[in-house]
Amino acid sequence: MVEGAARPGGCYSHAVVANGFIYVAGQGPAHPATGAVPDAFGAQVRQTLENLRMVLRGTGADLRDVVKVNTYLSDVTRFAEYDAIYREFFLTEPPARTTIGCQLKTIQIEIDCVAVAPAGKAT
Repeated sequence: MVEGAARPGGCYSHAVVANGFIYVAGQGPAHPATGAVPDAFGAQVRQTLENLRMVLRGTGADLRDVVKVNTYLSDVTRFAEYDAIYREFFLTEPPARTTIGCQLKTIQIEIDCVAVAPAGKAT
């Protein structure tokens, strides 16, 4: 469990470090301190990416260490808006990415990722 990160919504770890990689569980747009979920889609995207960043930092990594992202959108017609905000977080050398349209309960976006563990955090 990563201190300060949003509480898991079920029985899972925020992230698992194994074999030189960090596997981050799906993060949603709930604010870690309040649990509040923004109404606006763009605000949900930003909060979700901030939550992802917080979990990575809790493992000693950051967004620059991410090599693969999976994004789940409740409305794929909002992809362009999502992509524009995503680009603010991954300015150079963006990771590989898959975006999937799906049904999400009470939120509009969820993101999980795989990152390379920094030296000394490989197990």
